Amino acid sequence: MGLQVPQGVPLDDREPQPLERSVGGPLVLHLEPLHPQTGLLQRLNHYTNLDQLVYISLLSYGVRMDTARTDVGHGHPYLLLHGGGGPMTVAGFARLLAGNGRVVTPTHPGFGGTERPTELDSPAALATAYVELLEALDLTDVCVVGNSLGGWVAAEIALLGSPRVSAVVLVDAVGVDVPGHPVPDFFALTPAEVAQRSWFDPSRSVDPATLPPAVRATLPGNRAALAVYGGTMTDPALLTRLAAVSVPTLVVWGEADRIVDLDHGRAYTAAIPGARLEVRPGAGHLPQLETPDALLALVRGFAEDHAVGRPTV
Repeated sequence: MGLQVPQGVPLDDREPQPLERSVGGPLVLHLEPLHPQTGLLQRLNHYTNLDQLVYISLLSYGVRMDTARTDVGHGHPYLLLHGGGGPMTVAGFARLLAGNGRVVTPTHPGFGGTERPTELDSPAALATAYVELLEALDLTDVCVVGNSLGGWVAAEIALLGSPRVSAVVLVDAVGVDVPGHPVPDFFALTPAEVAQRSWFDPSRSVDPATLPPAVRATLPGNRAALAVYGGTMTDPALLTRLAAVSVPTLVVWGEADRIVDLDHGRAYTAAIPGARLEVRPGAGHLPQLETPDALLALVRGFAEDHAVGRPTV
């Protein structure tokens, strides 16, 4: 049983209460969608607990969005966005990154057994919602890191030009349409074929059949959500739109990526003014799983180099 906030009572008039946790379940916060001037954002800061999975209902441009997320660590803030494999593909990297920073890792609605409001149906819609989440948490100087579908969302966040975002890292991002380099039909691939295309060393991949039953139960929903957000995994207009990005951007690509090959990384880099490309040997589509320490060094260094208020030498 989560904390129940009565309907019809102005949020500012409600006394803060401790969050309750159901046995074996996630920490749940229930808030009704309210007018933005009722003090919702300030109260969210009070209720947010680190190192817990929290469900927050907030008003996002008229859309009620239930955002499941983990929020760990202290220090420089990062927004870490997972790809089509779900939040477990970035969970280990989040722990590494939290060694010297605060890492907020949302679960895209529809993944991990969460509900997806029908209005959240594209990377651009997710980007808008996540910028509002940064505002709700009052985070500034945020480095946004996204892999695969999460990289596409990160690119859309960069296009929004939020002053809360100081750097963006795209890790083997889908989204751009590169002539002569089509993205394979992910939904026509078997798990073994996905592994062969995703990993530098496919023997290190995980057979979905060996996952715990609770995790396997979320896979169909993950797949359905990916189809809604990603479609064919490209937006023909994205490359042209990226010319408007002004936030410092690092593009990281696994040299063995056969989901979106290196030419996609080159295309992202060429399209974003001032972007830099780093190619990771020994990695495919998921550098955070195959070469996490090397990716960590790149992400930390880039975030620190572009931190707001960083002293000049």
